Amino acid sequence: MHELLELARKTAIEASDLAKTRRAEGVEIADRRSSITDVVTAADREVEQLVLERIRAARPDDGILGEEGTSVEGTSGVTWVVDPIDGTVNYLYGVGEYAVSIAAVEGPTSLSELRPSNWTGLAGVIAAPVSGRVFEAAKGAGATVNGAKLTPSAPASLAESLVATGFGYDDQRRRKQGAVVAQLLPRVRDVRRMGAAAVDIASCAAGHVDAYFERGVRPWDVAAGLLIAEEAGCTTFVSTDATDLFVAMAPPSIAEDFLAMLRELRADES
Repeated sequence: MHELLELARKTAIEASDLAKTRRAEGVEIADRRSSITDVVTAADREVEQLVLERIRAARPDDGILGEEGTSVEGTSGVTWVVDPIDGTVNYLYGVGEYAVSIAAVEGPTSLSELRPSNWTGLAGVIAAPVSGRVFEAAKGAGATVNGAKLTPSAPASLAESLVATGFGYDDQRRRKQGAVVAQLLPRVRDVRRMGAAAVDIASCAAGHVDAYFERGVRPWDVAAGLLIAEEAGCTTFVSTDATDLFVAMAPPSIAEDFLAMLRELRADES
């Protein structure tokens, strides 16, 4: 675990420094994915290539699953799940947070079968260069941010809870997700939409928000964050989908009520 975490930390920090440098130089849209709003920058691809090179040099038998197309099946049983720049739209506009997310997980060596519901997180790092925060965790060893222990909040009720969420790129999905949030708002303290799932999850682990949910995230969005949140002490839920995941988490004080409310609002279907 220590070796995996050290490699994840060193690589994530180097990758986030590169992303920050490229942002200062100016951002170039290289491609679009699912819709006109779902963009890929040249920096996404350059950062993923850096991560690939560092991991392959240190652990050539491991697999790698990257957002920008890196698909390397390994033989060791360990796969690295990589989001080179989580929050690309934030990155494009130069507002808010973005982060590099790197996780080592143990599970099926076939990338088509690998998903959060059948892997075990071993080590994870989220490096957010705008704030300078580095969140990290290893299985069974707790979670930290810049070396300080992470502890989630403990709100007394849903009504006193600050909830983070995100929206998909498909217009029909956004319409449904907006309807869910409209029903959610009167029942919680407020809602935050920060634009980067990894940062949302790390914020929940740190108690900067009280809970988080989102439908439509991908494995690389949440691989490091799920381990960090769990090791910090959050209660987490993730669907069994291979790609179109529903993820929710909250501290134990409200977790049961939060998940029940999300089921009632059918948030997992939107």
